[in-house]
Amino acid sequence: MEEKKPSFIHKVSRIISDFFNPLVSLIIFFIYMSIKSYSLKDSLLYFLPILLMIILPVIIWLVWNVKTGRYTNMDVSNRTQRKSLYFFIAACVISYLAFNYFKNGYIDFVMLFILVLLFAMQISNYYIKSSMHTAFNVFVAALFFAIDTGFGLIWLGIAILVGITRVILKRHTPREVFMGAGIAIVVSFIYLYCNVQFQH
Repeated sequence: MEEKKPSFIHKVSRIISDFFNPLVSLIIFFIYMSIKSYSLKDSLLYFLPILLMIILPVIIWLVWNVKTGRYTNMDVSNRTQRKSLYFFIAACVISYLAFNYFKNGYIDFVMLFILVLLFAMQISNYYIKSSMHTAFNVFVAALFFAIDTGFGLIWLGIAILVGITRVILKRHTPREVFMGAGIAIVVSFIYLYCNVQFQH
């Protein structure tokens, strides 16, 4: 029997879902923030430690675990497999926070809230496999909103689109997508509130 070919909607959903994965969305935000807030030299000094201490180690960890069969896929769709991923990412973020604090004398506010979001997602994972794609894109929308309202609203639209694609691709149920979005909305509101408070 001939295998059914994926529909156009399924193909488009896969492209959107793969492109706007949490790592890529965060990279886009950090590049945008670096360019908007810093000179080229300062941008590199800010972004390079994030790249070397968080982004690259997480990519290597994912590829290695998929190749060795510990993870089923790069999305880490299996709830049990996700536990080690959350802990690894959290360890990378904590290492970066410590490095940045000792080097520059301040806590990276964005990274601190990424850590808060990770812990919330980890706790949720014990009860329901919340959508990381949706959660991180909602939070990235809040990060953009803090520096550019228009771009924040655009990214919120992207986050909604990503949530829909996760259901179309059967990576998550609607409940799991709403759970991921709900966690991110709570963390995002706290982040935006703190961001406003610290600016005054």
